[in-house]
Amino acid sequence: QVQLMESGGGLVQAGGSLRLSCAASGIVFGINVMGWFRWGPGDQRELVATITSGGSTKYAESVKSRFTISRDNAKNTVYLQMNSLKPEDTDRYYCAAFKISSRSTKPYWGQGIQITVSS
Repeated sequence: QVQLMESGGGLVQAGGSLRLSCAASGIVFGINVMGWFRWGPGDQRELVATITSGGSTKYAESVKSRFTISRDNAKNTVYLQMNSLKPEDTDRYYCAAFKISSRSTKPYWGQGIQITVSS
């Protein structure tokens, strides 16, 4: 199993910055992709940003140029630097790790961490 521990959330004014961290522990061998998701307006989690073990990144259009995802493979930790925060970024953010093989994709999720952006 993989355990994900998130930190860095909280309350910030619009225009401010926060940095989220997520450390993976347990059987971390085989984790290919790590990232951050949030609930958004729909009934399922939506992608915020992901990063592969090789450093390739993917962002939601709404956060491009404001958020930066990075990863320390030696520490099995992923970070999300969030700048120019907007009230619409208010949500619960979930760290995710994926073990992807030719046969399957196994997701692991953190408990989630609240981000509140006041106007």
